[in-house]
Amino acid sequence: MQLNDILEQYPKHETLRDGTPVAVRPLKATDEKAFHAFFCALPETERLLFKHRVTEPKVIREWCKKIDYGRILPLLVLDGKQIIGDASLHQTLGGWKRHIGRISVAVHPAYRQRGVATLLVRELIDVARNVGLEKLEAEFMGEQEGARRAFAGLGFRELLRLPDYARDMQALPHDYVLMGRELKTDEEFTAAGD
Repeated sequence: MQLNDILEQYPKHETLRDGTPVAVRPLKATDEKAFHAFFCALPETERLLFKHRVTEPKVIREWCKKIDYGRILPLLVLDGKQIIGDASLHQTLGGWKRHIGRISVAVHPAYRQRGVATLLVRELIDVARNVGLEKLEAEFMGEQEGARRAFAGLGFRELLRLPDYARDMQALPHDYVLMGRELKTDEEFTAAGD
């Protein structure tokens, strides 16, 4: 399936575990202020683990100006106009990792334990399958146990753990954990053999 066909399916209307109606759609250039507010609402201890300084408006402005859904597909979950979750599917369009996508997820603190991350990851798994990816990866620091458990519940397993390998925004060391997931299910392998 072509990416443009996938993008035409949005927005999607879903319901969280607690009954809250939400919308799921890709990031738009006009989301800059709401996207910045979303990242500023995340606890500082979590933002230290990010690869970018997401509280700096210029970082978010660049992301919103240079949207390239073929390389990075950021999906948002919105409660009304408020962004409550963000997950991105990162793709390498050539080279030795072109069959592997990488997923990252963040959820607003007031909306945790309500199924936002699960909704986003499931959505991106479907997108990844439909664009022909064969594997997905997700990177974590050792302290992110809850996030790793959530990904494990969606079929990801720990592939690698490197002690004190990563450094946060304050240059403090953390374990680096790589999790991965195959995109073909047993049923798909069986059907392929028929």
